[in-house]
Amino acid sequence: MNTRTHTNKNTRTRFITQARTGRVVGAEFTLWLCLLAIVVTSAIWTKERGTLPGLAQIETPVQLSPVALEANAARVETIELVPEVADAAVAEETQALDSSTRWFDGKMIRPSRVIYMTVTGYSPDARSCGKFADNKTATMYSVWTNGMNLVAADPTLLPYWSMVSIPGYASNDIVPVLDCGGAIKGNRIDLLYATHELARQWGVRSLPVTVWEFVEEG
Repeated sequence: MNTRTHTNKNTRTRFITQARTGRVVGAEFTLWLCLLAIVVTSAIWTKERGTLPGLAQIETPVQLSPVALEANAARVETIELVPEVADAAVAEETQALDSSTRWFDGKMIRPSRVIYMTVTGYSPDARSCGKFADNKTATMYSVWTNGMNLVAADPTLLPYWSMVSIPGYASNDIVPVLDCGGAIKGNRIDLLYATHELARQWGVRSLPVTVWEFVEEG
């Protein structure tokens, strides 16, 4: 009788211990998920609100004169204010630029719209990213993603993971929006380059940026 009672007590103790261990593991896993969500959200929030200016604003680009830059800025503002005019102005260029369907990430895509944007370049080092030079994008992807062919944009205009193509960048291939920047607001887009020197060579340009969308099955 005593042996049976002792065995029952051991069994109950073991069950209680296992239950407590399961609750602890479950709590730790939940805490880990919460911490991961906080880290990702914090990284995106920090990089979106960073105050570092665009690379083209740090050093004067060599391609365009101040007069040309003012003209480009005025052109972008006009298109922002009068979208119908923008559509008419780029319709012909859209046809010439990207008029066919393509494939991206194993899925068929097609041109959705064209936006005239001020296009600059940046590199992953401190000269472009300052204290945020951690080789990670705002979406926590490595800067080596897609062979370092990716861009930073204003998420309110081009949400993360949007697909775009820019004349003269990445052999005109489609690249993802995976990053952002404190100075990249509105109709501005920043192209990632491997080095500071290559980013500077791009300078500042006003170009039609094609935005792509997935073709719905069926």
